[in-house]
Amino acid sequence: MPILDTQGLQAVGWHGFLDFPYLLGAAAALLLAIVLGALIAFHPTSQRSVDTMREAEMPKVYIIYALIGAMVGVVVLEYGIVVGFIVFGLGGLMRFRTDTDNTRDTGRLIVVTLLGLISGLNLPHFAVLAFIFAWVLIYIFDGHPVCSIEVKEIPKGKVRDAADAYRRVLTEQNCKVISEDKSFSKSRVDFVFRLPRNLTQEALHTALCAQVPPEIRGELDWEVE
Repeated sequence: MPILDTQGLQAVGWHGFLDFPYLLGAAAALLLAIVLGALIAFHPTSQRSVDTMREAEMPKVYIIYALIGAMVGVVVLEYGIVVGFIVFGLGGLMRFRTDTDNTRDTGRLIVVTLLGLISGLNLPHFAVLAFIFAWVLIYIFDGHPVCSIEVKEIPKGKVRDAADAYRRVLTEQNCKVISEDKSFSKSRVDFVFRLPRNLTQEALHTALCAQVPPEIRGELDWEVE
């Protein structure tokens, strides 16, 4: 079993902020992982098949987990695979013993746990660097949340007109419509879309209620990530 060089770890400390070659190499590794993860997450063939809110959220999850893998790799490469065993042990414990609503929350939980572990290993320079990357990703992702609207109880025979009207309002509000599903038998239309950064759910709801004509208007049921 490899032995963790705790003396080497203790020798790093806050002086690591002066180790510019290491910081540059670690930043390059994190950035490469994010770019490669994004290329997989936003693969053209995958994007064409997205039609649910969960599927629309998965690219964010892929990129966060790519960042997690790079964080683990940098620490293991520099300080031994024992750290890797610790990380994966913590990951397994969180996956099966922690109650999170979705994979996105699980990914963020692993990120903050890694940040705590890296800080505890006396590597504040890498902890801060990894934090910056994670913070920027979360800022970008949360700025455009994925939403789902179910428009139900549409007047009979008005499903197509209602779908066109609601889609028009969403487009005018700068929402990116990801998928649209019309059910003529149930008089219902489902939209999955991304909300722009400068628009709130309440403002969009008001616009939908005000700009869609009453004769084709339905009841709105929201779901936000």
